[in-house]
Amino acid sequence: MPGLTFPPFPDNIPIHPLLVVDYELIKANDADEIAKLWKAATELGFWYLKNHGAEREVDEMFEMGEKTMKLPLEEKMKFEQGDNGRSFGYKAAGANATDEYGNLDTVEFINISKNDALAFPKVVHRTYPSAVNDRMESTIKPFIMKALEVNTTILTVFEKKLVLPAGALLKLHKNEDLSGCEARCIRNPPKSTSDISASANPKVAIGAHTDFGSLSFLHNRLGGLQVLPPGYTEWQYVRPIPGHAICNIGDALTLLCGGILRSNLHRVVPPPGAQAAYTRWSLVYFTRPANHVALNALSEQSAMIKARLDQLTPDERTKFETNTTALEWFTRRIKNQRINNRKGPETWRSSRGTEHKPEIA
Repeated sequence: MPGLTFPPFPDNIPIHPLLVVDYELIKANDADEIAKLWKAATELGFWYLKNHGAEREVDEMFEMGEKTMKLPLEEKMKFEQGDNGRSFGYKAAGANATDEYGNLDTVEFINISKNDALAFPKVVHRTYPSAVNDRMESTIKPFIMKALEVNTTILTVFEKKLVLPAGALLKLHKNEDLSGCEARCIRNPPKSTSDISASANPKVAIGAHTDFGSLSFLHNRLGGLQVLPPGYTEWQYVRPIPGHAICNIGDALTLLCGGILRSNLHRVVPPPGAQAAYTRWSLVYFTRPANHVALNALSEQSAMIKARLDQLTPDERTKFETNTTALEWFTRRIKNQRINNRKGPETWRSSRGTEHKPEIA
């Protein structure tokens, strides 16, 4: 997969530009770059990240994912994540709904727990296919460590910008704590030749959602990711840029900061134009709070967060007083998008996060 040449991303489709943040400048505490990151995180919640230094680890993770997906389905299903709300393991295509009508997703993926990768060969949460175990120490652990470095650096910036005590966010995301943090490698098959002249409503690969956790560190070579920016009624593509990760805020961080940082709706559709003829691979690391963390706004630790909540009505404030742990939030959302758990539209609705627009498919 690394080194493959793909058709160019088309220019005749709606694209939403993202701000480009330089990770090296963020590490250097550059004030202008930090201001750019803050603008992206508070307005859309998505940005490109360049100079992140994870290119080799990303290439090797894609190789691991390709070998894993080539295993017989019968073998992969031995490690299926199941219907009880656990995310770690293999998910077959068609196991999840993409909307309240029960339409099925088209992607398969493997989720590898941070806790399992860092403790390997000790099993913390579960076991994995042989193709995963063979690369756990040489490939998966290095990628997770790089992703942790990037996301920890960004969390430290957000602590300061939110006027939180030093370490306030980091202590909610300790490596040694049990959590839903995971690396995910995703495969979406190519469209048939007859479908490449895509309609205006391509079949959804992953339904509209906000991410469950705090920060996502995403890598892909083909288009297909779409965002719904605030005030928009039509989906906008995000153009993939070589060497640039796509980062975004998730629900947990939005709840902890009282909505100052934005967890925005997004979805995945087949790649546009001639890219549709190719298998779409993507790789993401999800940083999530420890399982025991209560997803309530940290208003007692930050005057900025308290001031934000004070501007809200009592009904609006309840959104940021969930009295739910990170594990409970995560489990509810995973469990209720599984098609085997579907009772009706209410099942899908109960899987939703901080932002949901049922009128937008």
